Amino acid sequence: MSDRFELFLTCPKGLEGLLIEEAVGLGLEEAREHTSAVRGMATMETAYRLCLWSRLANRVLLVLKRFPMKDAEDLYHGVLDIEWQDHMLNDGTLAVEFSGHGSGIDNTHFGALKVKDAIVDKLRTPQGDRPSIDKLNPDLRIHLRLDRGEAILSLDLSGHSLHQRGYRLQQGAAPLKENLAAAILIRSGWPRIAAEGGALADPMCGVGTFLVEAAMIAADMAPNLRREQWGFTAWLGHVPALWKKLHEEAVERAAAGLAKPPLWIRGYEADPRLIQPGRNNVERAGLSEWIKIYQGEVATFEPRPDQNQKGLVICNPPYGERLGDEASLLYLYQNLGERLRQACLNWEAAVFTGAPDLGKRMGIRSHKQYSFWNGALPCKLLLIKVLPDQFVTGERRTPEQRQAEREQAAYDLTPDEPQERKFNKNGNPIKPTPAPAPVIEQPRLSEGGQMFANRLQKNLKAMGKWVKREGIDCYRVYDADMPEYAMAIDLYHDWVHVQEYAAPKSIDPEKASARMFDALAAIPQALNVDKSRVVVKRRERQSGTKQYERQAAQGKFNEVSEGGVKLLVNLTDYLDTGLFLDHRPMRMRIQKEAAGKRFLNLYCYTATASVHAAKGGARSTTSVDLSKTYLDWARRNLSLNGFSDKNRLEQGDVMAWLESSRDEYDLIFIDPPTFSNSKRMEGIFDVQRDQVQLIDLAMARLAPGGVLYFSNNFRKFQLEENLAERYAVEEISAQTIDPDFARNTKIHRAWKITAR
Repeated sequence: MSDRFELFLTCPKGLEGLLIEEAVGLGLEEAREHTSAVRGMATMETAYRLCLWSRLANRVLLVLKRFPMKDAEDLYHGVLDIEWQDHMLNDGTLAVEFSGHGSGIDNTHFGALKVKDAIVDKLRTPQGDRPSIDKLNPDLRIHLRLDRGEAILSLDLSGHSLHQRGYRLQQGAAPLKENLAAAILIRSGWPRIAAEGGALADPMCGVGTFLVEAAMIAADMAPNLRREQWGFTAWLGHVPALWKKLHEEAVERAAAGLAKPPLWIRGYEADPRLIQPGRNNVERAGLSEWIKIYQGEVATFEPRPDQNQKGLVICNPPYGERLGDEASLLYLYQNLGERLRQACLNWEAAVFTGAPDLGKRMGIRSHKQYSFWNGALPCKLLLIKVLPDQFVTGERRTPEQRQAEREQAAYDLTPDEPQERKFNKNGNPIKPTPAPAPVIEQPRLSEGGQMFANRLQKNLKAMGKWVKREGIDCYRVYDADMPEYAMAIDLYHDWVHVQEYAAPKSIDPEKASARMFDALAAIPQALNVDKSRVVVKRRERQSGTKQYERQAAQGKFNEVSEGGVKLLVNLTDYLDTGLFLDHRPMRMRIQKEAAGKRFLNLYCYTATASVHAAKGGARSTTSVDLSKTYLDWARRNLSLNGFSDKNRLEQGDVMAWLESSRDEYDLIFIDPPTFSNSKRMEGIFDVQRDQVQLIDLAMARLAPGGVLYFSNNFRKFQLEENLAERYAVEEISAQTIDPDFARNTKIHRAWKITAR
């Protein structure tokens, strides 16, 4: 066998440049870049060293043969010609991977089968012994790559992919592969920072992948030192003595590295479920002395390293899969930017994101960006120097202030360097005093964002007197007033509920996304609320009861007040909140008319109208809905106001319930869904089709002199004309619209119906 071999090192897309640098440093010669791979020549010692020390490669493939092929027969004979008895025992196990197509082979499974057949036929004994297939842990893993009529047959020395270091048995929802994490650390300058004794902090560490990879780099620990199973372990060409020598050298280097004073490496994670898995990963990697993981929110992140050294803040914030997800994450990125500016002055930062637009919203400039791929997702690595002159803020500083900040920053960065570095441009010494804590400024709004903020403040001011007079603390402050900012914004006491309307297909998605981010940046400033109290949802064009479907499961309720009653809203778990703000005038009307009356609330939802009726002195209330969840919510609303007695809650299909009921009511309110096909009801309810039957059934339960209020929000709804022949029907829509919905008079329609 030759002393030198051709090697193919595979890697994630985008890491080729870093990998070729690493591989050459480890001894690869005549190295060339390919897509997701590096190719070169190496001795067996270098091949082993690459397996042990490469932080970036997926696999180390040793090329056994290259040969031209025109068809499947050429493939079979090309593989058969190899002296396979030099590589494996005839009763060993085998796995074959095939990539590429052409030369009459368009099916990779067929190609792999041909390679397997050739190897098995070569090694079959007269007694019938032959290799068997083991796809999980074979003695030999063979790769054949078909590239433009040439077959490249290789032996996989690595076995399982090299990114599987063995320490990460538990992982979070969206983990970075270990070799991608290592590449990000290298691009971020961590090897330099670690060599200088710097610190590292990850404010969103998940299960600690960045932390472990960083500590292994700093401690000179081979990334695959703890791996026991290799692709070459059962290979007959394996040289155990050479491998043992290299492995022992790596063990000695790791021991020497770990004997040094450990660097300050800390991770913080908001999700308590990830803390122990992260700590377990650190322990398995043998790095518990170097790495500590704590529970903590990004909004309170503050690295406090030993001896006041600076270092690198690195993180991979979540970036969502849909526009609505990204919008709700804006504040996470803003919080990260604020914490960098406030708590990490003179540090370096590296933010790895699949949503670069969100990265731009941190209020601090990146001085360099690198493109990466996380699987199939294009990503950016933003490198940041956390210095005042990189901050993008609303406050304009004079040139003199900027110069003073730069001088102070220069002093803080180099406290132990010669004194000649500590004089300003006029020759005056800079006083060695601690840098004052920087003032945290709000990120500067874009022109569109400022325009949007102005509109919000104008609306807020215009509604101020009305809100105070009516005694309400939940109302709509914006409803697509500016067409390019298509969203509804509601205030619920000191919380903000934002519903983004899906943009028409004619609008460029990137522009729609940018405007959404502009608006979200403006909301906390314009409405003077904390970013953590802004909830963002996306409302698609839809039919039926999708608005009732669960979005999350936080179970957090907020108390709001309206017309003297207290109501519970849930801003996170459903698309709607449990309180239809546009029905406020109807609820107030019911409160005023309910004294001494028997009130029936059909499709009651969370029974807010029943609470108002009880507040108005109703003799009794009955609320009917199909959903147990909403009836439980209704029960809490009634109890919150002390109205548990004489207030019935009935679970059932409204139409069926009305047909079976024989009670009479003096005041009835119906606000049906547009469409319903619940499994708990017979048939399908359609408000346009079924309105007459519904109203007739309800009117049959109306006592003499009673009033029925009928309302719905289906934009195309038309009340059947023949209803007016049997009942006195009066449309009162205009009387049921408050000032906060004056721009959207089609939010609902309402009628007052009485017996003739």
